[in-house]
Amino acid sequence: MRRHRLRAVVPKTLTSSGAKRGFFTRQDFIYNAEHDHYTCPAGAKLTKIQRRVDHTEDFDRYRHLSACATCPLRPRCTPTPRRIIKRWEHEDVLDRMQDRLDRMPEAMDVRRQTVEHPFGTLKAWMGATHFLTRTLDKVRTEMSLLVLAYNLKRMITIFGVGPLMAAIRA
Repeated sequence: MRRHRLRAVVPKTLTSSGAKRGFFTRQDFIYNAEHDHYTCPAGAKLTKIQRRVDHTEDFDRYRHLSACATCPLRPRCTPTPRRIIKRWEHEDVLDRMQDRLDRMPEAMDVRRQTVEHPFGTLKAWMGATHFLTRTLDKVRTEMSLLVLAYNLKRMITIFGVGPLMAAIRA
């Protein structure tokens, strides 16, 4: 049996509350995986803060203890005394996926044509607002029923009712 390797093509989520206020975003800070530090727009190296033993966070924090105090770019960087950058401990997975997407930008066109349509259809069926149930288990069940209905509707469109019923009986 021949196996095909599927690779996810999902753009990296860019979230920053400071961007709307004109501050630098995380993307303005360059991560160096070899030395495990960030370089800020002013050129300072932000190094990892050791995690406290009693914390179970799944992200690391990076900072520079003294550079922010005299930095001329600080008003565009942070309203606090020093800038701290958070990095998820598995962010390298997201970085590799974004690198893959950057190398093949046409993949997003394929994704829009194949993946986004079912989600758009399901949202329209749901009234584009929210799930009707509460709790994760019930929402999973609701989503499974929506996906089943979508798949059946697509199969009827592609094969027709007669051939689909024959395939189900077989």
